[in-house]
Parts: sequence; structure tokens; C-alpha cells
Amino acid sequence: MRPEERIAALGFSEADTATLTSHFLDAEARGKLGHGLSRIDWLETLPDLTPAARPGRLHAEPGYERWDGNGALGYLTLAAVVEAQLSDPPPRARVVVASNCFPTGMLGWYVRRLADGGLVAALTATSPARLPHPDGGDPLAGTNPLAIAIPSSDGAPLVSDVSMGAVTYGDVLRGAATPEDLVPFGGAQAHKAFALALGLELIVGALAGEGFGAVLVVARPEADPVPELRRRASGLRLPGDA
Repeated sequence: MRPEERIAALGFSEADTATLTSHFLDAEARGKLGHGLSRIDWLETLPDLTPAARPGRLHAEPGYERWDGNGALGYLTLAAVVEAQLSDPPPRARVVVASNCFPTGMLGWYVRRLADGGLVAALTATSPARLPHPDGGDPLAGTNPLAIAIPSSDGAPLVSDVSMGAVTYGDVLRGAATPEDLVPFGGAQAHKAFALALGLELIVGALAGEGFGAVLVVARPEADPVPELRRRASGLRLPGDA
């Protein structure tokens, strides 16, 4: 059965099926297999899946928006948030907060779309506690990725998408890592990733409230720095390149 057929069989609409399929296939193409087609296997195990749920925008003003997932998958909530920003960009900058937003998948997928639309974007999202303190103990923070995208006049935005874990939970789900591998990245410098994970978690918690959420900052660029960076990199692969 094709991926889109498996997703549609779960009860998702044609539009939502297309969004989820696009997300998973893009992850596969970029080698992020923990966010790829293996996630369909995971979705098929979720007992509280609500395919008909729709995210909603609770508040909107030029510099701030607040959304609620309303039971929809975080993938679909963030996709709706992105479409809303592209259709009505901020005059200069906007903070968008989404509560009840999980799972969110590969955050680079969302910010890349914003950058392709000419907007600078930074996005983070929280997840269940999976990373312990570098000194040990129970997990205290999610892997809490941070994705940043900068548009470019050369048509190739720079996209940085980094999880704070040495591996992702998706790698554990697909059997490529064990739960014990879920530690902050950095080895002897793991305290830095752990500090970032906690900081991002508390930003989202402070703005989105209880549960899992996401915070997006989106802005119109004032300059075009990516082409000069590519010139200085002299052909080296930069974050987000194919």
C-alpha cells in the first residue's frame, strides 16, 4: 500500500493526507528517516488519533498570533500556521504561539516553506521529556529542536534544523537507536545542548502553557546575506542543502 493510501485509511482528509505524505517523503529524501515513512507505522499505533480535528487561530494581531491544535496532529497545526503567515505576512515581524501542538516532525520542513516565500523564520517545539541531565537522573527535557531558515535571492535558502539530542526519538522508534542513546548531544560538552533544550522548553512553556507546543518567529528580511556566505564557503555543503 502506498504511503498516501495508508494515511488516508486512518481517516485523514485528502488535503491532510497530502500534507502528511509530503512531510514524510521530504524527510526520507533528506535522510531524516526518523521523521520519514516510519512515522506512518507510529501513527497507526496511536489510540487517540482524531483525523477530523482542525487547528484554530484564537488571536491575531500584526505582531502576534495564538493557535490551538484542538486535537489535530502538530504536523497539521504547523502547516496551517505556515500557510497563514504566507497568505498574510507580518508588516515587519510576528511571534506565533501554538498550544496543544504535537507531534510536529521535521521542523525544517516548515521554516523552509516560509523562506521559500521570502520570510526569515525560527521555530521550536517541545516533546515528552527524553533528555536527562548530563550528570544523569530521569529525563528532564524534550529533544526540543530549533529550526532556522533564511531566504536567499539565489533561490536556495539556508535551513538549519537541529535536535538537542544525540539521536532523535524517531531513530528509537525505527530501531536505529535505543532509549539509552537519547542524551544531549556534544559528549563532554553536552551541558550546552542540555541548556538549550531547557531554555527552548521553558520559552514554549511560558508562552504556550501546559502541554506540548511550538513557538515561531517570522519576519521580513532587511538584507540578503546567504549568497555572500555561499561565495565564501566555496562550494562546501551548507545546512539545508540537498
